Amino acid sequence: MIEVKDCKTVWSNCLSFIRQNVNEQSFKTWFEPIVPVKLAENVLTIQVPSQFFYEWLEEHYVNVLRKAIDMELGGEGRLEYSILVDQEGSTRPYNLNKSFVINGNRQPAPHEQQQVIIRSPFDTEFSREGMNSQLLPKYSFDNFIEGDCNRLARAAGLAIANKPGLTSFNPLTIYGPVGLGKTHLIQAIGNQIHKQFSDKSVLYVRSEQFANKFYQAIENNRIQEFTNFFMQLDVLILDDVQFFSGKEKTQDCFFHIFNHLHQNGKQIIMTSDRPAKDLKGFQERLQSRLKWGLTADLSMPDFETRIAIIRRKLRDEEVVITDNVIEYLAASADTSIRDLEGAMVTLIAQASLNQKEIDLDLAKSTLQNIVQNVEAEINIDFIQKFVGENFGVTIEQMKDKTRKREIVIARQVAMYFAKEYTNMSLKSIGAHFGGRDHSTVIHALQSVSDLMDTDKKFNAFMQELIKKVKLKAM
Repeated sequence: MIEVKDCKTVWSNCLSFIRQNVNEQSFKTWFEPIVPVKLAENVLTIQVPSQFFYEWLEEHYVNVLRKAIDMELGGEGRLEYSILVDQEGSTRPYNLNKSFVINGNRQPAPHEQQQVIIRSPFDTEFSREGMNSQLLPKYSFDNFIEGDCNRLARAAGLAIANKPGLTSFNPLTIYGPVGLGKTHLIQAIGNQIHKQFSDKSVLYVRSEQFANKFYQAIENNRIQEFTNFFMQLDVLILDDVQFFSGKEKTQDCFFHIFNHLHQNGKQIIMTSDRPAKDLKGFQERLQSRLKWGLTADLSMPDFETRIAIIRRKLRDEEVVITDNVIEYLAASADTSIRDLEGAMVTLIAQASLNQKEIDLDLAKSTLQNIVQNVEAEINIDFIQKFVGENFGVTIEQMKDKTRKREIVIARQVAMYFAKEYTNMSLKSIGAHFGGRDHSTVIHALQSVSDLMDTDKKFNAFMQELIKKVKLKAM
């Protein structure tokens, strides 16, 4: 007897799998609001609240969605999104449902009460005819914020975009920890090449996808067809090359493709989570090839650059929040750009879904399980409250511009504890005390140290506070 599945059962099973592969906060924010709509001809349609919601799922959870669909519907299964728009002209505090373009045709704005179906581009057939570049148009140089952390890589990317295959930056390898914008930058390069050289074939492919397609080619005796396809490209953009570690046959195949493209003046762009010399499980000959051209690293942007990233993202999404919330986000999410954007998007989503205005209290409550320094046992909020109670001043007074001695000392002590017991940078600490700069924090640290050295009474008081803080840390 053939089992007949319905959309609710299929999606419920998908959710069970997804829940095991994402954290609880992400599951509640991005998957619980989804409603299964229909299941027809092995295509599951799910309804999401907005275009913004759909784009976030496609960018960050496409792999787990693909695996869930594979488990429920098999390799031929597909996922479609139905984008829910505002009904009867209802308003939201943040305009996340803007007009958008699909396949070159403008779709109705939210107030026009329409639904739009978008097919999820999970698979790319390796055929030159009608090839899907797999590039996302939203990634561009215009919205890639430049800073000291990425200046070399961005400049090299622009040079390549203007003369693909003709610069000394071939291959270009960009490396760095996850969430720092590697994918954004390489897709921006690809989109710029597409824009300026429409005759050139450009393909963005994740190394995991490359390997999986290669395995399929082996199973179906299509290795030559697979290899020939890649050898015909003008620009190959390979993301997360470290995934090839230990995959001997995949490395062999890629080695020959690399040689062919490079010898014929075709552009190769790659990303990795570490420099080529530190890659383990790689053939020596391939590792040598990865060291050619230019290798540029991306690092975590400084406080000012994080502020610029947030402002740009908010402008793109037509969302307005106050400066103190922006500074809180920039100061708190200081581990990666992905964490920064994730924190910001989660905050916007919570405000939109719950019909709330974004303020500092909402930011703190929403991000308490996301932002690293808020998760810590001892965080900036605890320190400010703890010091305020022991000095008899409020947190608002410590953030204020007042120069009253008792408040200044309390502020300086709070900064001192923040430096000692958190991983926050000086700029991040200053941002939590009324937007003060790092030089003010340095002065505060020195002042507290000097007082402890010269004032026995103050030193004794500080030692008591330090004991209390250490007990909290245990």
